[in-house]
Amino acid sequence: ILTKMETFVWPIRVYYEDTDSGGVVYYANYLKFMERARTEWLRTRGFEQDALLRDRRLLFAVRRLEVDYHRPARFNDRLEVVSQVACAGRASLIFAQTIRRAGSTEILCRAQVKVACINAESFQACRMPQDLMREIIGDA
Repeated sequence: ILTKMETFVWPIRVYYEDTDSGGVVYYANYLKFMERARTEWLRTRGFEQDALLRDRRLLFAVRRLEVDYHRPARFNDRLEVVSQVACAGRASLIFAQTIRRAGSTEILCRAQVKVACINAESFQACRMPQDLMREIIGDA
């Protein structure tokens, strides 16, 4: 299923706690930045993850991740996480995400993240709600 391919940009500031002993962002923290951006992307579409769990018994879980690191970020850098749904299936989304310096095209990190919609009781994949799908793919 094709999507609207809208780009969502979420700003991040690098804090001291995000860096390793070499003074650069610890590699796993880029994944945290991407997770926050996906949560904010969902929130801007009117869906809160705690409400999806409470009201619909749905969770989103990372199913697959492919990441490339290009350049380091350092303490106090201003970054942007750019997120786009590259593909939407009935029970999953594939996000194309990049982290770049704010106001720049310099790519620091790039990832493709497959997220599955799962039932909170069984932890089995399940269809995404129609209202969420409409928000992702539009009227297509």
